[in-house]
Amino acid sequence: MSTGLLDERLEQRMSEVEDRFAQLDEQLSDPAVHRDQDRLRTLGQERSVLEPVVRAAAELREVVRYLKHVREVLEDDDLELRELAQDEVTELEQRFEDLALRVRELFLPKDPMEDRPAVVEVRAGSGGDEAGLFASDLMRMYMRYAERQGWSVELMSVSEGIPGSIKETIFIVRGRGVYGKLRWESGVHRVQRVPVTESQGRIHTSAASVAVLPEAEEVDVHIDESDLRIDVFRSSGPGGQSVNTTDSAVRITHLPSGLVVSCQDEKSQHKNKAKGLKVLRSRLLDLKIAELEAVRARERKTQIGTGDRSAKIRTYNFPQGRVTDHRIGLTLHQLPAVMGGEMDELITALQQAEQEERLEGAVS
Repeated sequence: MSTGLLDERLEQRMSEVEDRFAQLDEQLSDPAVHRDQDRLRTLGQERSVLEPVVRAAAELREVVRYLKHVREVLEDDDLELRELAQDEVTELEQRFEDLALRVRELFLPKDPMEDRPAVVEVRAGSGGDEAGLFASDLMRMYMRYAERQGWSVELMSVSEGIPGSIKETIFIVRGRGVYGKLRWESGVHRVQRVPVTESQGRIHTSAASVAVLPEAEEVDVHIDESDLRIDVFRSSGPGGQSVNTTDSAVRITHLPSGLVVSCQDEKSQHKNKAKGLKVLRSRLLDLKIAELEAVRARERKTQIGTGDRSAKIRTYNFPQGRVTDHRIGLTLHQLPAVMGGEMDELITALQQAEQEERLEGAVS
């Protein structure tokens, strides 16, 4: 029966879950189920998923019942009683909104990739040496953020430019909820500042591109060795004794897709190949997911793009000390803190915006 306050579709969804939860309790009390460990485990897992929804729904229904009762008091002849009731109605209405939102959120399916490690790729874009310096700053920002979160970072490869700059780097971040948070960093990042090499004090605009991919497991993507062309070459750049004196660097080309991965950080050709295959597998998984989802913000072509300064998702303005995320129109005047890894406010705002968008279609 409708309460008159709850959205009809939401109430229907709640009732369906409550009915299923009651069925599960009944089945789990059956001795025959306890003799079948596989079925017992399956039913128990389903119950644990539904339990938070049932609890929130019960609390929401109780608030609705009490709110209807208090609203009736607003019709009372006693002025003092009506004033007290009005205060309570305001409080209950806010509680109702919070709980209704909570129930809707619980109906949203969890991203199965959320807790995966993230493969992060940062590349210098337009802007010459300054773009390389900015790419290095972004890499440092993510590593500091990872440290603040208690995550671990494994450097896969890095190609350096002038001192203090990078042309490209790839690293894997591991920890709880890594991909679910870092996925929002994919895109082109623009910086506005006076380069250290600028003698006239003019502000320059440069760009770097970031791609964040879920780390793929072997079961996610099968790679046929016959689809690979593997070239070995001598490493370049700093590295010491044997890194750049032997053919230890590896370039892997996936012929069907045209994807190319290079790795030269390890002295061992075998280790470089293993690292390269990890990155390749994650890129292939990203392409696979993109094909399954017609509209997908993390599709690779929109993450990396051309590195052009006009295709931006975020701007870091150093003279004004601000960072602006153009996707949600959020500006924070705390650029030094953000560059130091204090990214929680940015990432939380992006997560909330995406969740609100999903909620619009979750109950319709």
